[in-house]
Amino acid sequence: MKVMIVRDYDEMSRRAAEIVKEQILKKPDTVLGLATGSTPLGMYKYLIEMHKNGEIDFSNVITFNLDEYIGLSPDHPQSYHYYMYENLFNHINIKKENIHIPNGVAEDLEEECKRYEREIRRIGRIDLQILGIGVNGHIGFNEPDESIETKTHIVTLTEETINANKRFFKSIEEVPRRAITMGLSSIMKARKIMLLASGSNKAKAIKETLKGRLTTKVPSTVLALHPDVTIIIDKGAASLLTDEELANVELTD
Repeated sequence: MKVMIVRDYDEMSRRAAEIVKEQILKKPDTVLGLATGSTPLGMYKYLIEMHKNGEIDFSNVITFNLDEYIGLSPDHPQSYHYYMYENLFNHINIKKENIHIPNGVAEDLEEECKRYEREIRRIGRIDLQILGIGVNGHIGFNEPDESIETKTHIVTLTEETINANKRFFKSIEEVPRRAITMGLSSIMKARKIMLLASGSNKAKAIKETLKGRLTTKVPSTVLALHPDVTIIIDKGAASLLTDEELANVELTD
């Protein structure tokens, strides 16, 4: 794994956007795996700015989002459909038919999971998968457990994740308890993976990720098995790393 330790959130966002830009310039029909939450917001702002400046053309880009809450309609302000259109899609020239997000209000949720998985397979491998990381090490909504589903599936969110996400809702009671998430197998089949983390509240999860010990109790540890992972973290997220842990990864500027 390549690890880039940067000064702050803004630099993390800018570096991440540059990597996405390079990928699209190299392959205009790039398939991007996209994340939501607070972490990638800065990156999306930089990508919008790059598009407006004529640096990136999204017209042939295809996207797959990692997850969606169950029970929130696409027009709900806290749905990930709404998030993606508000924070990226409405501001770039991506084609609507090239956007893929799980449907959290599908009549048959199990069939929706199978449909989404088939669509990923139909398009082919994701070229660049962007990930955030939960405070408990979840990627997508693949939560810590004794075993973890590999394909797109329904997940029950942990109390830790519900508490972390309650800041986006009026009350904790409004936070959905279930979600559809891309599985670890689909994530790991991406040609490249970029994980972003900012702030000291993510430091423990990053430390566990880089220890080199694979465990379903920290889902992000599976990334050690991937041949091309870049982790961009700010000083807060890197604050618990030891020299020994940093010695096990490739540090990059």
